[in-house]
Amino acid sequence: MADSAKKMPLGGVIEKAGSADDYFTGDWRKLKPVLDGEKCTNCLICWVMCPDSAVIVEDGKMVGFDMEHCKGCGICAVECPDKIKAIDMEEEVS
Repeated sequence: MADSAKKMPLGGVIEKAGSADDYFTGDWRKLKPVLDGEKCTNCLICWVMCPDSAVIVEDGKMVGFDMEHCKGCGICAVECPDKIKAIDMEEEVS
C-alpha cells in the first residue's frame, strides 16, 4: 500500500458524536426551574425527560439543575407528577 493511502482518514467515520454538552445554552433561558427539595420524591422523570441533560443527579437523587445548559423549556416542571409538583418555573432575573 502506498504511503499516501495510509495517511488518508477513513471515510464515514464519526470520531466524536455531536453533543449538546459541548454548547452552553443556558443564556437563552427566560424561565428557570426551581426545585422544592422537600416535595421531590426523586422519581427522576425530570432527568429522563430533560432534552439538555440539565438535571443533576447524584447517588440516585435529583440535586439541582445545570444552569449552563438549561434552556428553561419547562419540560421538567410539566413532567413532574401532578401529586408532587416539586419543580416550578420562575422568571429569570438578570
